[in-house]
Amino acid sequence: MSVVAIVGRPNVGKSTLFNRIIGQRRAIVEDVPGVTRDRNYAEVTRYSTPFILIDTGGFEPISEDRLLVQMREQSQLAVEEADVILMVMDGREGLTPSDVEVVSGLRRAGKPVFYVINKVDGPKQDAETVDFYSLGVDKVHAISAEHGRGVSDLMDEVLAVLPHDELAAEEEASEVRLAVIGRPNVGKSSLVNRLLGYERVVANATAGTTRDSIDSPLEYNDQRYVLIDTAGIRRKGKVSQKLEKFSVVQALKGMDRAHVVLVVIDASEGVTEQDLTVAGYAYEKGRAVILVVNKWDLIVKDHKTMGQYTADLRDSFKFLPFAPVLFVSALSGQRTNRIMGMVEKVAAEFNRRIPTPELNRVLKEATISHAPPMSQGKRVKLFYITQTAVRPPTFVAFGNRTQGIHFSYHRYLVNQLREAFGFEGCPIRLFFKDRE
Repeated sequence: MSVVAIVGRPNVGKSTLFNRIIGQRRAIVEDVPGVTRDRNYAEVTRYSTPFILIDTGGFEPISEDRLLVQMREQSQLAVEEADVILMVMDGREGLTPSDVEVVSGLRRAGKPVFYVINKVDGPKQDAETVDFYSLGVDKVHAISAEHGRGVSDLMDEVLAVLPHDELAAEEEASEVRLAVIGRPNVGKSSLVNRLLGYERVVANATAGTTRDSIDSPLEYNDQRYVLIDTAGIRRKGKVSQKLEKFSVVQALKGMDRAHVVLVVIDASEGVTEQDLTVAGYAYEKGRAVILVVNKWDLIVKDHKTMGQYTADLRDSFKFLPFAPVLFVSALSGQRTNRIMGMVEKVAAEFNRRIPTPELNRVLKEATISHAPPMSQGKRVKLFYITQTAVRPPTFVAFGNRTQGIHFSYHRYLVNQLREAFGFEGCPIRLFFKDRE
């Protein structure tokens, strides 16, 4: 999936433009405890070409004495990761030396850069954008992110230059795509090499390519897998290593094409906010998830250690109670032979279909054991249920007054489906629809 990055000085309206483009004010995507909400990136699907949008301004705290340095760092990261860059400037303040500094760096990027003059609320203010042409650019886009003026025309031009991913159409339906994600230095590369059985050759990035992953074919029990490694394929500069939160973007791009996601956690460091962030995205995308605790050989253990660590992990990843947990050491090879067996099992569950009669038996037993709640003084009834999709398993239950079903009853039915049919490692999507 393509990446669009928003760069610019503080208070020029980057976040306002970010919210305008995604069409919401960083709204909560899932009402599930533990999913990180405050993000500086979003998957945008409301346009003809979906893309990942990044607001670079919030990736690192900015102090007054290091303002220009931070701007250079953010812009450099945008150059590394993005397919398209939106350089936002303040039409009310006019062109500043800091703007000139950043623009000069972006010009050398060799990527499409749109020069956006924000806070231009009407035709009377259009004349104030003339000074920005001294940057030597062919075109500036006068917009008001707050009111939406000019944003639609800007996005039409952005979409026209976004690269179109033809890969999805070429991929075989029979293959299972496995993404290895996690923070820097948790051992992703070592784990990938263990799974492949050889030291993977580090590939040079093709000019203009921003998909930071290597696809490696892997056969296991006569099943074809494609291993998507998001582990820093290009030799990143010191800036990227320093601002490691940007590695979330690599994880997003890797997960977009994956069926099963291995979330790799450093046993010696424990669960971090970034671990929760990327795992939350995997959940929202409906991917099957396996939690892999790496560097287990570094932990001083007794007979209670694994149980306590698992309990702590479950407490942190409350939104992934279905995800299996594996404790491994990629360096020594300890328990790594269990990973592909678990992937095989989870992939089968992810692609599993349940016959409708079996589903309706479970629904009937569930509603007898715990009847649906009342809605506006009238009883909610569920008549039947059917599976509508796989990857992830998706179900629709038909009834009357289904809009009155509380999320707690929704959760109860999901748990009943999981208890009856398993679906280990897989999120379950359950929707309700009134029977016409």
